[in-house]
Amino acid sequence: MKTLILQFFTWWNSQTWGTRFHTWRFGKKVGEDEFGNVYYEGGLNSDGQTRRWVIYNGYAEASAIPPGWHGWIHHRTDTPPSAETYKPRDWQKPHLPNLTGTAGAYRPKGSILGAGRRPQVSGDYDAWTPGS
Repeated sequence: MKTLILQFFTWWNSQTWGTRFHTWRFGKKVGEDEFGNVYYEGGLNSDGQTRRWVIYNGYAEASAIPPGWHGWIHHRTDTPPSAETYKPRDWQKPHLPNLTGTAGAYRPKGSILGAGRRPQVSGDYDAWTPGS
């Protein structure tokens, strides 16, 4: 019930009512990724290509789409990852969404938002102080 209320009053949670109706009317499920996002296709876009879209599992954040699905949704490949047996190479890291602006964002050593203290400045620079 909470999900339906969120979809009614917000556009950034999963899908809007318009997307729900369009998916029900034209959508053909193509696959699902490891994050629970569901991918569809159906109808034509303004360029005459098959329209492709994603319904996010939770908050609508474009960086939550893994690389294989990103290529498919942007028409860089015709074969969706669900239709092939792709295995990442040993050197490839698992996909992580962009965490900028969240508590999980990268904060380098010395950042004012970091947990530690800024390291003492070293070198031959002496900061100016009034009256000196």
